[in-house]
Amino acid sequence: MNCINILGLSHQRSKAECSAFFSKYYTCPNLQQFIYTFLIFLPCLLCVNSTYSPSPLPPPSLDLNLTFEDIRLAVVYPIIQTFKKTITADPFNKTKTWVGSDICNKYEGFFCDTPPDNSSAKALAAIDFNGFQLAAPTLAGFIDQLPDLAIFHANTNNFSGTISPNISNLPYFYELDISNNRFFGEFPQAVLGMNNISFLDIRYNFFTGTVPQQVFMQTLDVLFINNNNFQRQLLPPNLGFTSALYLTFANNKFTGPIPRSIGNASSTLLEVLFLNNQLTGCIPYEIGLLQKATVFDAGNNLLTGPLPWSLGCLDSIEQLNFAGNFLYGEVPEVVCLLGNLLNLSLSDNYFTHVGPVCRKLIKKGVLDVRDNCIHGLPDQKSLGECWWFFFYSSFWHCQYPWWLSTYVPCKVYPPLKKAPPVGSKRRLLSYAALGRERL
Repeated sequence: MNCINILGLSHQRSKAECSAFFSKYYTCPNLQQFIYTFLIFLPCLLCVNSTYSPSPLPPPSLDLNLTFEDIRLAVVYPIIQTFKKTITADPFNKTKTWVGSDICNKYEGFFCDTPPDNSSAKALAAIDFNGFQLAAPTLAGFIDQLPDLAIFHANTNNFSGTISPNISNLPYFYELDISNNRFFGEFPQAVLGMNNISFLDIRYNFFTGTVPQQVFMQTLDVLFINNNNFQRQLLPPNLGFTSALYLTFANNKFTGPIPRSIGNASSTLLEVLFLNNQLTGCIPYEIGLLQKATVFDAGNNLLTGPLPWSLGCLDSIEQLNFAGNFLYGEVPEVVCLLGNLLNLSLSDNYFTHVGPVCRKLIKKGVLDVRDNCIHGLPDQKSLGECWWFFFYSSFWHCQYPWWLSTYVPCKVYPPLKKAPPVGSKRRLLSYAALGRERL
Protein backbone atom coordinates (compact mmCIF):
# COMPACT_ATOMS: atom_id res chain seq x y z
CA MET A 1 0.00 0.00 0.00
CA ASN A 2 1.26 3.47 -1.00
CA CYS A 3 -0.11 6.97 -1.35
CA ILE A 4 -0.87 7.04 -5.10
CA ASN A 5 -4.53 8.05 -4.86
CA ILE A 6 -4.98 9.07 -8.47
CA LEU A 7 -5.93 7.62 -11.84
CA GLY A 8 -8.09 4.99 -10.17
CA LEU A 9 -5.28 3.01 -8.57
CA SER A 10 -6.65 0.70 -5.88
CA HIS A 11 -5.31 -0.56 -2.57
CA GLN A 12 -3.75 2.80 -1.59
CA ARG A 13 -3.58 4.50 1.77
CA SER A 14 -6.16 7.11 2.71
CA LYS A 15 -5.44 10.76 2.04
CA ALA A 16 -5.54 11.53 5.76
CA GLU A 17 -2.93 8.85 6.54
CA CYS A 18 -0.65 10.11 3.81
CA SER A 19 -1.06 13.73 4.92
CA ALA A 20 -0.18 12.85 8.48
CA PHE A 21 2.99 11.06 7.28
CA PHE A 22 4.25 13.94 5.17
CA SER A 23 3.37 16.50 7.87
CA LYS A 24 5.37 14.50 10.41
CA TYR A 25 8.55 13.87 8.38
CA TYR A 26 8.63 16.66 5.80
CA THR A 27 7.77 19.98 7.37
CA CYS A 28 9.09 22.12 4.49
CA PRO A 29 6.02 23.33 2.50
CA ASN A 30 7.96 23.57 -0.79
CA LEU A 31 9.28 20.04 -0.42
CA GLN A 32 5.78 18.75 0.36
CA GLN A 33 4.41 20.48 -2.72
CA PHE A 34 7.20 18.96 -4.84
CA ILE A 35 6.48 15.45 -3.57
CA TYR A 36 2.75 15.74 -4.26
CA THR A 37 3.53 17.04 -7.79
CA PHE A 38 5.91 14.15 -8.38
CA LEU A 39 3.33 11.64 -7.21
CA ILE A 40 0.75 13.09 -9.56
CA PHE A 41 2.96 12.73 -12.65
CA LEU A 42 4.61 9.44 -11.71
CA PRO A 43 1.83 7.25 -13.16
CA CYS A 44 2.07 9.09 -16.48
CA LEU A 45 5.81 8.44 -16.57
CA LEU A 46 5.18 4.79 -15.76
CA CYS A 47 2.59 4.65 -18.50
CA VAL A 48 4.95 6.10 -21.11
CA ASN A 49 7.77 3.87 -19.94
CA SER A 50 5.64 0.76 -20.20
CA THR A 51 4.66 1.44 -23.83
CA TYR A 52 8.18 2.32 -25.20
CA SER A 53 11.09 -0.08 -25.13
CA PRO A 54 13.66 0.93 -27.85
CA SER A 55 15.77 -1.80 -29.41
CA PRO A 56 19.56 -1.22 -29.64
CA LEU A 57 20.65 0.45 -32.92
CA PRO A 58 23.96 0.08 -34.71
CA PRO A 59 26.13 3.14 -35.41
CA PRO A 60 24.69 5.24 -38.27
CA SER A 61 27.53 4.32 -40.66
CA LEU A 62 27.54 0.59 -39.95
CA ASP A 63 25.62 -1.76 -42.24
CA LEU A 64 25.14 -5.09 -40.51
CA ASN A 65 24.63 -6.74 -43.90
CA LEU A 66 28.19 -5.97 -45.06
CA THR A 67 30.81 -8.70 -45.14
CA PHE A 68 34.47 -7.67 -44.87
CA GLU A 69 37.54 -9.54 -46.02
CA ASP A 70 39.20 -8.93 -42.66
CA ILE A 71 38.12 -7.61 -39.28
CA ARG A 72 40.71 -4.83 -39.67
CA LEU A 73 38.79 -3.53 -42.66
CA ALA A 74 35.54 -3.65 -40.71
CA VAL A 75 37.19 -1.45 -38.08
CA VAL A 76 38.21 1.28 -40.53
CA TYR A 77 34.93 1.24 -42.49
CA PRO A 78 32.98 3.54 -40.12
CA ILE A 79 36.01 5.86 -39.85
CA ILE A 80 36.07 6.29 -43.62
CA GLN A 81 32.33 6.85 -43.76
CA THR A 82 32.48 9.46 -41.00
CA PHE A 83 35.28 11.30 -42.81
CA LYS A 84 33.29 11.12 -46.04
CA LYS A 85 30.50 13.13 -44.40
CA THR A 86 32.95 15.95 -43.56
CA ILE A 87 34.06 16.44 -47.17
CA THR A 88 32.71 19.71 -48.53
CA ALA A 89 34.04 19.50 -52.09
CA ASP A 90 34.67 16.56 -54.40
CA PRO A 91 34.97 17.91 -57.97
CA PHE A 92 35.95 14.55 -59.48
CA ASN A 93 33.36 12.48 -57.55
CA LYS A 94 36.01 10.32 -55.96
CA THR A 95 33.96 9.60 -52.85
CA LYS A 96 31.15 7.99 -54.83
CA THR A 97 33.32 4.86 -54.91
CA TRP A 98 33.55 4.79 -51.10
CA VAL A 99 30.54 2.51 -50.78
CA GLY A 100 30.25 -1.06 -49.56
CA SER A 101 32.71 -3.40 -47.90
CA ASP A 102 35.30 -3.83 -50.70
CA ILE A 103 37.62 -1.10 -49.46
CA CYS A 104 40.74 -2.63 -51.01
CA ASN A 105 39.47 -2.84 -54.60
CA LYS A 106 36.59 -0.40 -55.00
CA TYR A 107 37.47 2.62 -52.83
CA GLU A 108 39.45 5.03 -55.01
CA GLY A 109 42.54 6.28 -53.20
CA PHE A 110 42.68 3.42 -50.69
CA PHE A 111 45.23 0.59 -50.84
CA CYS A 112 45.55 -2.56 -48.75
CA ASP A 113 48.42 -4.81 -47.85
CA THR A 114 49.52 -7.41 -45.34
CA PRO A 115 50.27 -5.78 -41.97
CA PRO A 116 53.69 -6.42 -40.40
CA ASP A 117 52.21 -8.12 -37.35
CA ASN A 118 50.08 -10.72 -39.19
CA SER A 119 51.05 -12.24 -42.52
CA SER A 120 47.59 -13.71 -43.04
CA ALA A 121 45.64 -10.51 -42.45
CA LYS A 122 44.56 -7.74 -44.85
CA ALA A 123 44.61 -4.12 -43.70
CA LEU A 124 44.34 -0.57 -45.03
CA ALA A 125 48.00 0.33 -45.53
CA ALA A 126 48.10 3.43 -47.75
CA ILE A 127 45.99 6.37 -48.89
CA ASP A 128 46.79 8.35 -52.04
CA PHE A 129 44.55 11.38 -52.57
CA ASN A 130 47.07 13.19 -54.80
CA GLY A 131 45.26 15.59 -57.10
CA PHE A 132 41.76 14.68 -55.87
CA GLN A 133 41.07 18.32 -54.88
CA LEU A 134 38.93 17.22 -51.96
CA ALA A 135 38.04 19.78 -49.32
CA ALA A 136 37.52 19.13 -45.63
CA PRO A 137 37.97 21.30 -42.53
CA THR A 138 40.27 18.79 -40.83
CA LEU A 139 41.91 15.39 -41.07
CA ALA A 140 41.69 14.86 -37.32
CA GLY A 141 39.72 11.74 -36.53
CA PHE A 142 40.58 10.22 -39.88
CA ILE A 143 44.18 9.25 -40.61
CA ASP A 144 45.07 9.23 -36.91
CA GLN A 145 42.38 6.58 -36.33
CA LEU A 146 43.53 4.14 -39.03
CA PRO A 147 45.68 1.75 -36.99
CA ASP A 148 47.57 0.04 -39.84
CA LEU A 149 48.19 3.10 -42.02
CA ALA A 150 51.76 3.46 -43.29
CA ILE A 151 51.47 6.05 -46.10
CA PHE A 152 49.30 9.14 -46.55
CA HIS A 153 49.73 11.26 -49.67
CA ALA A 154 47.36 14.15 -50.31
CA ASN A 155 49.11 16.61 -52.61
CA THR A 156 46.87 19.26 -54.20
CA ASN A 157 43.73 19.15 -52.12
CA ASN A 158 41.96 21.70 -49.96
CA PHE A 159 42.37 20.10 -46.57
CA SER A 160 42.73 22.53 -43.70
CA GLY A 161 43.23 22.70 -39.96
CA THR A 162 46.20 21.42 -38.00
CA ILE A 163 47.82 17.99 -37.90
CA SER A 164 46.52 15.79 -35.08
CA PRO A 165 49.22 14.77 -32.58
CA ASN A 166 47.61 11.31 -32.51
CA ILE A 167 49.26 10.31 -35.78
CA SER A 168 52.40 9.68 -33.74
CA ASN A 169 50.58 6.64 -32.30
CA LEU A 170 50.39 4.88 -35.67
CA PRO A 171 53.00 2.12 -35.37
CA TYR A 172 53.73 1.60 -39.09
CA PHE A 173 53.46 5.15 -40.40
CA TYR A 174 56.47 6.39 -42.39
CA GLU A 175 55.34 8.70 -45.26
CA LEU A 176 53.36 11.94 -44.92
CA ASP A 177 52.72 14.20 -47.92
CA ILE A 178 50.23 17.00 -47.31
CA SER A 179 51.80 19.44 -49.77
CA ASN A 180 49.77 22.10 -51.56
CA ASN A 181 46.88 22.27 -49.10
CA ARG A 182 45.65 24.82 -46.57
CA PHE A 183 47.09 23.53 -43.31
CA PHE A 184 48.20 26.10 -40.77
CA GLY A 185 49.61 26.41 -37.28
CA GLU A 186 53.02 25.40 -36.01
CA PHE A 187 55.28 22.76 -37.51
CA PRO A 188 53.47 19.41 -37.01
CA GLN A 189 55.07 18.29 -33.78
CA ALA A 190 53.53 14.83 -34.08
CA VAL A 191 56.25 13.74 -36.51
CA LEU A 192 58.84 14.16 -33.77
CA GLY A 193 57.35 11.13 -32.02
CA MET A 194 57.50 8.90 -35.10
CA ASN A 195 60.39 6.48 -35.05
CA ASN A 196 59.92 5.29 -38.64
CA ILE A 197 59.17 8.54 -40.50
CA SER A 198 61.29 8.74 -43.66
CA PHE A 199 59.35 11.09 -45.97
CA LEU A 200 57.87 14.41 -44.84
CA ASP A 201 56.49 16.85 -47.41
CA ILE A 202 54.59 19.86 -46.03
CA ARG A 203 55.49 22.39 -48.74
CA TYR A 204 52.95 24.93 -50.01
CA ASN A 205 50.92 25.33 -46.85
CA PHE A 206 50.61 28.03 -44.22
CA PHE A 207 52.70 26.67 -41.38
CA THR A 208 54.31 29.31 -39.19
CA GLY A 209 56.61 29.60 -36.21
CA THR A 210 59.83 27.67 -35.96
CA VAL A 211 61.18 24.34 -37.17
CA PRO A 212 62.17 22.24 -34.13
CA GLN A 213 65.75 21.03 -33.94
CA GLN A 214 64.54 17.50 -33.20
CA VAL A 215 63.36 17.03 -36.78
CA PHE A 216 66.99 16.89 -37.89
CA MET A 217 67.53 13.91 -35.61
CA GLN A 218 64.72 11.95 -37.29
CA THR A 219 65.38 9.08 -39.70
CA LEU A 220 64.24 11.17 -42.65
CA ASP A 221 65.31 10.64 -46.24
CA VAL A 222 63.24 13.56 -47.53
CA LEU A 223 62.30 16.82 -45.79
CA PHE A 224 60.44 19.40 -47.90
CA ILE A 225 59.25 22.45 -45.96
CA ASN A 226 59.57 25.08 -48.69
CA ASN A 227 56.88 27.67 -49.45
CA ASN A 228 55.44 28.11 -45.96
CA ASN A 229 55.53 31.01 -43.53
CA PHE A 230 58.45 29.95 -41.35
CA GLN A 231 60.13 33.22 -40.51
CA ARG A 232 62.58 35.05 -38.29
CA GLN A 233 64.24 31.84 -37.29
CA LEU A 234 67.88 30.88 -37.42
CA LEU A 235 68.55 27.67 -39.26
CA PRO A 236 68.91 25.06 -36.52
CA PRO A 237 72.59 24.58 -35.60
CA ASN A 238 72.24 20.79 -35.73
CA LEU A 239 71.01 20.85 -39.35
CA GLY A 240 74.07 18.92 -40.48
CA PHE A 241 73.20 15.93 -38.32
CA THR A 242 70.23 15.07 -40.50
CA SER A 243 70.19 11.78 -42.35
CA ALA A 244 68.10 13.32 -45.13
CA LEU A 245 69.12 12.97 -48.75
CA TYR A 246 66.94 15.88 -49.92
CA LEU A 247 66.28 19.13 -48.05
CA THR A 248 64.31 22.16 -49.23
CA PHE A 249 64.04 25.28 -47.08
CA ALA A 250 63.30 27.57 -50.03
CA ASN A 251 60.84 30.46 -50.12
CA ASN A 252 60.51 31.06 -46.39
CA LYS A 253 62.15 33.72 -44.19
CA PHE A 254 64.92 31.85 -42.42
CA THR A 255 67.66 34.10 -41.10
CA GLY A 256 71.22 33.85 -39.83
CA PRO A 257 74.14 31.90 -41.28
CA ILE A 258 74.25 28.50 -42.90
CA PRO A 259 75.25 26.24 -39.97
CA ARG A 260 78.82 24.96 -40.14
CA SER A 261 77.49 21.58 -38.99
CA ILE A 262 76.32 21.05 -42.56
CA GLY A 263 79.64 19.35 -43.25
CA ASN A 264 78.51 16.45 -41.04
CA ALA A 265 76.01 15.46 -43.74
CA SER A 266 78.83 14.65 -46.17
CA SER A 267 77.92 10.97 -46.42
CA THR A 268 74.19 11.45 -47.07
CA LEU A 269 73.10 14.85 -48.38
CA LEU A 270 72.47 14.92 -52.13
CA GLU A 271 70.38 18.04 -52.76
CA VAL A 272 69.68 21.09 -50.58
CA LEU A 273 67.85 24.32 -51.38
CA PHE A 274 68.19 27.45 -49.24
CA LEU A 275 67.14 29.91 -51.94
CA ASN A 276 64.84 32.88 -51.35
CA ASN A 277 65.32 33.33 -47.62
CA GLN A 278 67.12 35.97 -45.57
CA LEU A 279 70.30 34.09 -44.70
CA THR A 280 73.30 36.20 -43.70
CA GLY A 281 76.99 35.76 -42.98
CA CYS A 282 79.66 34.09 -45.05
CA ILE A 283 79.52 30.77 -46.86
CA PRO A 284 81.07 28.16 -44.52
CA TYR A 285 83.98 26.24 -45.96
CA GLU A 286 82.34 23.04 -44.58
CA ILE A 287 80.04 23.03 -47.60
CA GLY A 288 83.02 21.72 -49.52
CA LEU A 289 82.84 18.52 -47.47
CA LEU A 290 79.55 17.50 -49.13
CA GLN A 291 81.19 15.10 -51.54
CA LYS A 292 77.92 13.42 -52.57
CA ALA A 293 75.96 16.62 -53.13
CA THR A 294 74.71 17.21 -56.66
CA VAL A 295 72.65 20.36 -55.92
CA PHE A 296 73.44 23.24 -53.59
CA ASP A 297 71.33 26.36 -54.03
CA ALA A 298 71.54 29.39 -51.74
CA GLY A 299 70.51 32.01 -54.26
CA ASN A 300 68.65 35.21 -53.35
CA ASN A 301 69.76 35.62 -49.75
CA LEU A 302 71.99 38.13 -47.92
CA LEU A 303 75.18 36.08 -47.88
CA THR A 304 78.49 37.91 -48.17
CA GLY A 305 82.25 37.41 -48.24
CA PRO A 306 84.39 35.51 -50.76
CA LEU A 307 83.48 32.23 -52.37
CA PRO A 308 85.39 29.58 -50.39
CA TRP A 309 87.91 27.53 -52.32
CA SER A 310 86.66 24.42 -50.54
CA LEU A 311 83.79 24.33 -53.02
CA GLY A 312 86.34 22.85 -55.40
CA CYS A 313 85.96 19.59 -53.45
CA LEU A 314 82.33 19.13 -54.53
CA ASP A 315 83.20 16.39 -56.98
CA SER A 316 79.56 15.37 -57.62
CA ILE A 317 78.05 18.85 -57.84
CA GLU A 318 75.99 19.65 -60.93
CA GLN A 319 73.99 22.71 -59.85
CA LEU A 320 75.70 25.37 -57.70
CA ASN A 321 73.82 28.62 -57.19
CA PHE A 322 74.81 31.67 -55.14
CA ALA A 323 73.17 34.30 -57.37
CA GLY A 324 71.54 37.33 -55.81
CA ASN A 325 73.76 37.76 -52.74
CA PHE A 326 76.57 40.12 -51.65
CA LEU A 327 79.57 37.94 -52.45
CA TYR A 328 82.78 39.57 -53.65
CA GLY A 329 86.40 38.90 -54.58
CA GLU A 330 87.54 36.46 -57.25
CA VAL A 331 85.73 33.41 -58.56
CA PRO A 332 88.10 30.60 -57.52
CA GLU A 333 89.58 28.72 -60.44
CA VAL A 334 89.44 25.54 -58.39
CA VAL A 335 85.63 25.76 -58.42
CA CYS A 336 85.56 26.13 -62.19
CA LEU A 337 87.59 22.91 -62.47
CA LEU A 338 84.73 20.79 -61.12
CA GLY A 339 84.18 18.03 -63.66
CA ASN A 340 80.42 17.45 -63.25
CA LEU A 341 79.40 21.09 -63.08
CA LEU A 342 76.44 21.90 -65.31
CA ASN A 343 75.46 25.27 -63.89
CA LEU A 344 77.40 27.71 -61.70
CA SER A 345 75.22 30.77 -61.12
CA LEU A 346 76.98 33.74 -59.49
CA SER A 347 75.03 36.57 -61.10
CA ASP A 348 73.99 39.69 -59.18
CA ASN A 349 76.89 39.75 -56.73
CA TYR A 350 80.07 41.87 -56.49
CA PHE A 351 82.79 39.59 -57.85
CA THR A 352 85.72 41.43 -59.39
CA HIS A 353 87.82 38.80 -61.14
CA VAL A 354 87.59 35.53 -63.09
CA GLY A 355 90.55 33.50 -64.31
CA PRO A 356 91.08 31.70 -67.62
CA VAL A 357 89.41 28.42 -66.56
CA CYS A 358 86.30 30.25 -65.38
CA ARG A 359 86.22 32.31 -68.59
CA LYS A 360 85.98 29.08 -70.56
CA LEU A 361 82.89 28.15 -68.53
CA ILE A 362 81.40 31.57 -69.28
CA LYS A 363 81.79 30.91 -73.01
CA LYS A 364 80.19 27.46 -72.62
CA GLY A 365 77.21 28.93 -70.77
CA VAL A 366 77.99 27.00 -67.57
CA LEU A 367 79.12 30.00 -65.49
CA ASP A 368 76.84 33.03 -65.17
CA VAL A 369 78.55 36.14 -63.76
CA ARG A 370 76.27 38.82 -65.13
CA ASP A 371 75.54 41.84 -62.94
CA ASN A 372 78.84 41.79 -61.04
CA CYS A 373 81.86 44.13 -60.99
CA ILE A 374 84.19 42.24 -63.36
CA HIS A 375 86.04 44.66 -65.62
CA GLY A 376 85.97 43.80 -69.29
CA LEU A 377 82.90 41.54 -69.21
CA PRO A 378 79.48 42.60 -70.52
CA ASP A 379 76.35 43.08 -68.45
CA GLN A 380 78.10 44.23 -65.27
CA LYS A 381 77.07 46.65 -62.51
CA SER A 382 77.88 50.31 -62.91
CA LEU A 383 81.16 51.67 -61.51
CA GLY A 384 79.19 53.80 -59.10
CA GLU A 385 77.25 50.86 -57.65
CA CYS A 386 80.43 48.82 -57.25
CA TRP A 387 82.28 51.75 -55.64
CA TRP A 388 79.58 52.27 -53.04
CA PHE A 389 79.51 48.57 -52.17
CA PHE A 390 83.24 48.37 -51.54
CA PHE A 391 83.21 51.69 -49.67
CA TYR A 392 80.88 50.05 -47.15
CA SER A 393 82.45 46.59 -47.44
CA SER A 394 83.67 46.78 -43.83
CA PHE A 395 80.07 46.13 -42.83
CA TRP A 396 80.16 42.81 -44.68
CA HIS A 397 82.50 41.09 -42.25
CA CYS A 398 82.92 37.30 -42.08
CA GLN A 399 82.76 35.56 -38.75
CA TYR A 400 85.34 32.97 -39.87
CA PRO A 401 89.15 33.30 -39.92
CA TRP A 402 90.29 34.80 -43.24
CA TRP A 403 92.41 31.82 -44.16
CA LEU A 404 89.40 29.48 -44.25
CA SER A 405 88.24 31.10 -47.48
CA THR A 406 91.30 29.66 -49.28
CA TYR A 407 91.40 26.35 -47.42
CA VAL A 408 90.89 23.33 -49.69
CA PRO A 409 90.13 20.17 -47.64
CA CYS A 410 90.80 17.76 -50.51
CA LYS A 411 93.14 17.04 -53.38
CA VAL A 412 92.07 18.82 -56.53
CA TYR A 413 92.74 17.28 -59.92
CA PRO A 414 92.03 18.75 -63.37
CA PRO A 415 88.87 17.21 -64.81
CA LEU A 416 89.25 14.46 -67.37
CA LYS A 417 88.60 15.49 -70.93
CA LYS A 418 85.05 14.72 -71.91
CA ALA A 419 82.20 16.09 -73.95
CA PRO A 420 80.96 19.43 -72.64
CA PRO A 421 77.93 19.13 -70.35
CA VAL A 422 74.61 19.76 -72.04
CA GLY A 423 72.34 19.63 -69.00
CA SER A 424 71.29 17.00 -66.54
CA LYS A 425 69.17 14.23 -67.98
CA ARG A 426 67.88 13.11 -64.61
CA ARG A 427 65.15 14.68 -62.57
CA LEU A 428 66.39 16.80 -59.68
CA LEU A 429 63.97 16.09 -56.85
CA SER A 430 64.69 19.22 -54.84
CA TYR A 431 63.96 21.55 -57.77
CA ALA A 432 60.85 19.56 -58.59
CA ALA A 433 59.67 20.34 -55.04
CA LEU A 434 59.56 24.04 -55.95
CA GLY A 435 56.43 23.28 -57.96
CA ARG A 436 53.08 22.48 -56.42
CA GLU A 437 52.64 19.12 -58.11
CA ARG A 438 53.10 15.70 -56.60
CA LEU A 439 56.61 14.25 -56.60
